[in-house]
Amino acid sequence: MDDVLTGVAPAPPVGWARGPLGLVQACDQEVSRQSALRYRAVAAFALSRPSSVDRPQGTRGAMSAERWAARPELLRSVSEWATQELCVALSLTSTAAEALLVRSLTLVHRLPATLDALEVGTVHGGHVAALLDHVAPVADDTVRAALERDLLAWAARRGTVCTPAQLRDKARREVLKRKARSAADDLARAITRRGLSCRPDSCDGMAVVSALLTTPEAAALMAALGTYADALPDDGRTRGQKMADALLDLVLRPGENGLSPVQVVLNVVAPVGALLGGDQPCEIDGQVVPAEVVRALLAALTGARVTASEATAAEDSATEDAPAPAEDTAVEDTAVEDTAVEDTAAEEPASAEASAAEATAEDTAGPGTAEGVSLVKGEDPLRGLSDAAIAQHIAELEADAAWWAEIERRVATGELYADLDPAHDDEPWPPPGWAPPRDDLDPDDHSDDDPDPPPDNAGPPEPDGWWARADAAVNDAGAALLDAEQAVGRARRLVATAERADTADEIAWADNPAGRVTTAADAVTALTAATDDARLHLAGLLGRTAGGGLADRPRIAVTHALTGALLTLTDLPGLRRATRAGTGLHAPAATDGYRPGAALDRHVRARDRRCRFPGCRRPVPQRGELDHGTPWPAGPTAAANLTGFCTGHHRGKHQAPGWTHTLQPDGTLTVTTPSGLTATTEPPPY
Repeated sequence: MDDVLTGVAPAPPVGWARGPLGLVQACDQEVSRQSALRYRAVAAFALSRPSSVDRPQGTRGAMSAERWAARPELLRSVSEWATQELCVALSLTSTAAEALLVRSLTLVHRLPATLDALEVGTVHGGHVAALLDHVAPVADDTVRAALERDLLAWAARRGTVCTPAQLRDKARREVLKRKARSAADDLARAITRRGLSCRPDSCDGMAVVSALLTTPEAAALMAALGTYADALPDDGRTRGQKMADALLDLVLRPGENGLSPVQVVLNVVAPVGALLGGDQPCEIDGQVVPAEVVRALLAALTGARVTASEATAAEDSATEDAPAPAEDTAVEDTAVEDTAVEDTAAEEPASAEASAAEATAEDTAGPGTAEGVSLVKGEDPLRGLSDAAIAQHIAELEADAAWWAEIERRVATGELYADLDPAHDDEPWPPPGWAPPRDDLDPDDHSDDDPDPPPDNAGPPEPDGWWARADAAVNDAGAALLDAEQAVGRARRLVATAERADTADEIAWADNPAGRVTTAADAVTALTAATDDARLHLAGLLGRTAGGGLADRPRIAVTHALTGALLTLTDLPGLRRATRAGTGLHAPAATDGYRPGAALDRHVRARDRRCRFPGCRRPVPQRGELDHGTPWPAGPTAAANLTGFCTGHHRGKHQAPGWTHTLQPDGTLTVTTPSGLTATTEPPPY
């Protein structure tokens, strides 16, 4: 521990604390180091228990086909009995032992840099879990390695706090950016798992009901129950208890509770490109979601067809060798062009962009859906098959090949011969005096021939003798090997065809409007690449006012092109006024008085979105909790002097002894603890 505290081990991002807290940090690093050693040892143990010792698939007593198919891919090369051995050694359940095997093998083979960072104490177990969930499943080795490298560097930034929840959120965003199309497929499959479950609580007599829902459904459900709870009188129950009672009343006693319908508010943040059919990640109440979810939600709430249908049609035509739209498609004379393009030049040329439309909406829609990605049409064995069907077919062929390879091994070792006829199990193998044929003998040398050939009337050898059975086994094995080679050949051809189809599909997608919008460097380029219909639909959405499905007018976040920092929050009329006046767009002016005006309040909440205390991800409450960096009236009620906090951390800023909070004009907050640790946070970029 002394070595750690004196600097032999890498210091945490916020430095070493004084006193006992520094010892806690050192212990935490040692726990991480031992965890890494444990993962490496478990992986080495797994490699010492190969699956070749197990009975092959299809033989009597082997693992059932259903269990084998459900087994994680990384365990296919590990004996099924390794799990039981681990259970005995560590007093674990089978489920926990198998999870430990998978986690260890994944870190060793798919996330080696994460395991190295864990061993030196740069990250801890919570960070590892976030990367295992979101980065390890990425199939492409190059993309996965780049994601791992960038996320580890982000988590270890000096002077910052990175909690597992923050790393998980960052990983979601980065994965969506780099593999958004497969993420949409993952979402479509996950929607089929929606449902409820119930398990006993740790306290007898209590139970926990869990609901797996889409992000919009979950956010709307929590907002509705919270609104019901806030409307109930103060009778000693907590807000959570009131929400639980409201849920039971609404579900079990509908029409008997006297609860009036409520409006719920969802904060939806979507880049312009996502609303034009691109794949940029979006947010619903601070949770990262694919663009398809937001497009489906807004279409259901507003009636505006803000979907990727135009892009899908263009993709279909591209796969059929139809001419793709020209790259230099002119921007039509729409409200979006008249405002967003000119405003960017007026505010800060090449540095600010209309990058996100924030819609505050009443949730009346069902769950979002995501379309799967189809393969390029062509004359090949994969035509008409989904990606999942192709993967399953290839897996079956590879399993067949593995089974035949095991047959070959058993033939070579003689294991197969002993199983041919149970009635002759007592006959030795190989028989006495038998030796395999030699290739180095002269075919004309008959010195070793039998001097006493059998008489002509001896007849053929006994058909059930060991030699007949061995000869039949060799013939069967040869036929099996031929079938296996043919199966492997078919599998390789299917893989090659799938790779060609996937490449052609990616090229076609990148050349259609959705692909060009996704890869656009800024909002202006995205607007130029979009179809005329998509621009018209976007203008219609931005022009909608409160009423119907929307509780408020959609807002446009104008952000810095390089840093993503919020410059101003406006709407379509505001863009038009700024364009006509030639004054550009700026943050709202300071408010005379203690409480910020509506525009300033909206701007600060949109800038911070979550509590700015290091590591906290609670949303800033809708009412209150905007704190003056320099107390009012010494400091103004202005964006540069306001910070969003959750209720608990707002209280801590004013009441916790020995803490200091320093706010810079750009919104950067520096927090120093009584033990000497220093951490900074910045407003999250768009």
